[in-house]
Amino acid sequence: MANFKKSITQNTDLTVIIDTGCANLSSVRFAFERLNANVVVSADVDVIKNAARVVLPGVGTAGAAMDALKQKHLIELIKSLTQPVLGVCLGMQMLASLSNEHGNRSDKSIACLGLVPTEIGDLDSKGLPLPHMGWNQIELPDTEKRHPLFIGIDNGSYVYFVHSYRAPISEYTIASSTYGEAFSAAIGKDNFFGVQFHPEKSAKVGAQILQNFLLLGLKTGLNMQLNNQLNVEAPQ
Repeated sequence: MANFKKSITQNTDLTVIIDTGCANLSSVRFAFERLNANVVVSADVDVIKNAARVVLPGVGTAGAAMDALKQKHLIELIKSLTQPVLGVCLGMQMLASLSNEHGNRSDKSIACLGLVPTEIGDLDSKGLPLPHMGWNQIELPDTEKRHPLFIGIDNGSYVYFVHSYRAPISEYTIASSTYGEAFSAAIGKDNFFGVQFHPEKSAKVGAQILQNFLLLGLKTGLNMQLNNQLNVEAPQ
């Protein structure tokens, strides 16, 4: 076991999916494996610290998800990461400061990771059915202003959503969508960014987004250019 862990931590191009105990871990892992990525699911502190890039998945409620991170002693670790970190669905919402998705635990907002200064609230669908579930288009900035995660993605591309809560449009919005109201389909600040949709369920568009994420955290060629745009530190 010790030798296996040593081999994992010495890998310089490892993608680690944080084992939050949520139900979509396998589907996210399979999506990266289809791209021939070297990927593991782990809650081990050393494995996560030494990853080239980290994925924070999540389904369920913010309250339960933050409790799971606390129980695994991962909150401060995640906050300290300097490599690219991608939150998926609820994982994106966990990057925010607060969420009102408390799951009937209380009427107080849930303190999240506080890595992207925005707050998660109810999606105002203006009478459309909730949850917002299915394919919807994303709106992206002009190419020269586009986040590296969306390089090669056409404006108006369709991705797959399942959610009832959202991050509002803000200066941290890197992609948007509309379902009743306009909301952040993706947010980002420094080396932390997240997508509200499920890239692992979003066909070729989702695969391209995950491929772009795999280009982050390395030291050569286009990877270095992408890292410079984000001021991300590559692993040593």
